[in-house]
Amino acid sequence: MTGFGRAEHATSNIVARVEASSVNRKQGEVIVQIPRSYSELEAEIRRFAMQKLSRGRVNVAIQLEKPDGATSAIKINSARARALEAAFSELSTVIDRPVIPTASDFLRTPEILEFDNEAAAPEDAMEAIMPALEEALSKMIAMRANEGKHLHEDTEIRISILEGITRDIITHAPSVLTKYRENHHKRLAESGLEIDLDDERILKEIGVFSDRCDISEEVTRLHSHFEKFREYLALDEPVGRPLDFLCQELNREFNTIGSKANDATLAQLIVNAKTELEKVREQIQNVE
Repeated sequence: MTGFGRAEHATSNIVARVEASSVNRKQGEVIVQIPRSYSELEAEIRRFAMQKLSRGRVNVAIQLEKPDGATSAIKINSARARALEAAFSELSTVIDRPVIPTASDFLRTPEILEFDNEAAAPEDAMEAIMPALEEALSKMIAMRANEGKHLHEDTEIRISILEGITRDIITHAPSVLTKYRENHHKRLAESGLEIDLDDERILKEIGVFSDRCDISEEVTRLHSHFEKFREYLALDEPVGRPLDFLCQELNREFNTIGSKANDATLAQLIVNAKTELEKVREQIQNVE
């Protein structure tokens, strides 16, 4: 599910700003963006984030900087400064007149004045990163939970629709056998043959058709899957994967009923059920 969280935490020598954002993904994945000098911390940050989620692609962006008011020390490269002054002295000798270096000459010469921007130690950086990371992830998860509430409500509605379609299938299923028997008798009557409709062979053929189009087992499993689906929806824990599996099983049962249908009305009900189930599956892909 999608979500976003931002937080920052400061210590005496470093400030960490963390943004955590997630998008839908069937598996769990964490991408860490951090200054190259702290790349060794990526694995630990990734492990911590993965403990908070089971599905979705999460991007963790970390910025590190010195606190407001902190100053960088300035180092003077004495050897390079003396070399510049010696060069001016030599130039004075060459052109036979004094050439005196100014402050701007020293400032323009690279590496005479150096700002000490030494990065904080990795352990000091982690001291600032972890509180900010935890807060950012918590905010992101809270946003995902709010989205999950809406998905829960929508999924409940669609499961109810599927249950209603299943009831329609159960109601209509007996008429399939009745219609087959009537059509079979009609064809025999129209053939002009004198055949006893109670002939054992005719009854056996109708019985074989009855067994072939019997959907009682599939309907029983559908009810079981619906019940299990609602049990998972009521849990306060990650249920995305088991719900995804149940969607596959529901689809399997509807497919089996469809293959046994041999009836236009029943076939249309199966199409309606699979259309609704596909909407459920799309939603479940977003559930942790």
